Amino acid sequence: MPEIMTIRTLLVDDEPPARDELAYLLASFPDLELAEAPNATKALRAIRDTSPDLVFLDIQMPGRDGFHVLRESLCLPLPPLFVFVTAYNEYAVRAFEENAVDYLLKPVSRERLHISVERVRGLLRQRREAAGAPQPGLEALARSTAPGALVRLMVEAGGRIQLLDAAEVTHCEKLEKRIMVHTADRSFPCHGPGTLDELEDRLRGLSFFRVNRGTVVNLERVREFSPWTAGKYCLVLDDDAGTEVTLSRSRVKDFKQRLGI
Repeated sequence: MPEIMTIRTLLVDDEPPARDELAYLLASFPDLELAEAPNATKALRAIRDTSPDLVFLDIQMPGRDGFHVLRESLCLPLPPLFVFVTAYNEYAVRAFEENAVDYLLKPVSRERLHISVERVRGLLRQRREAAGAPQPGLEALARSTAPGALVRLMVEAGGRIQLLDAAEVTHCEKLEKRIMVHTADRSFPCHGPGTLDELEDRLRGLSFFRVNRGTVVNLERVREFSPWTAGKYCLVLDDDAGTEVTLSRSRVKDFKQRLGI
């Protein structure tokens, strides 16, 4: 008898009665391992910390909405699948444009929910098979896929949102109230993270390093470095302009450790 594939599932809704009702319906699916979050902030924290396979997500919530959660999560190495659950039908087109798997209207019927879960099961099986994971659980897929996966950053370009592979980025810096993302020949306002701390969290595990209070550098794009004044270092990047970036004295030791010197 084949083993059941556990699907780590996060349910996000700011209204406790709505959460309780959907949790009750989802309890009838033995392969769903359920956790809950009451708002976008806690949902993003749970997604980053626990890497769920599936998120049932309300759209209209106080503060940041469900679309914000989806956009932020799509930049992770292995984002979950998203099913929107809402009382409003006017967001359906946008939901699918932003890569949601399904769109459920409240109150959700057991039959419609079954269709949605079956769709998710099929997509997760495809992920597993594509990754060649022999284990029945999704944790194996995360381990085999995440290290080599491309992390993308959302930037604003010509009034639209563009996705950049992290490997293209030379450095990111905080300028006034915006974070600017730089490539070899262009610069873009970052869409999403409002602080460098948030951006660092997104890039964790990759070749990025905080060289000073206002700058994160892609270490693979550092062409050379040399001692400067007051214990600081000067880094030269391999972009078209040969950009020079200051490495703070307090970060020199960690920088050298990251380079293995």
